[in-house]
Amino acid sequence: MMSELFIASHEGAEPTVLPTLAEQKAKQLPEPVTYHLLCALPEAEEEYESGIVKSGQTVHFEEVMSPVLFVVKIGPDAYADKSRFPSGPSCKVGDFVLVRPNSGTRIKIHGQEMRIINDDSVEAVVEDPRGISRV
Repeated sequence: MMSELFIASHEGAEPTVLPTLAEQKAKQLPEPVTYHLLCALPEAEEEYESGIVKSGQTVHFEEVMSPVLFVVKIGPDAYADKSRFPSGPSCKVGDFVLVRPNSGTRIKIHGQEMRIINDDSVEAVVEDPRGISRV
């Protein structure tokens, strides 16, 4: 069984091995361009408050349709338009934000689902997202 995956970006390029260390994996995060934000989806709880274990399908649905995202990176032009954002940026890196469920471009990096959303997709900032779920 092969334990390494070799990749090369173009013909003639030196192949490389997928990273295994956290620092190397962090370097693989895409840099959002223009007015986009890179956000992570918080992991859904695997049990209900009563202690009953949720099915895998339920956990997946809660993660994918979650209205809560964690802002990881902000593009260089996000919130730069003063006519659209007269009060300044809606959020900053490290904020939990509310967006419409399934917003943005969905990608998965090393098993973690991420979203690239537009700066005007943020509808609210929340201090503590626990207990917030889609209705």
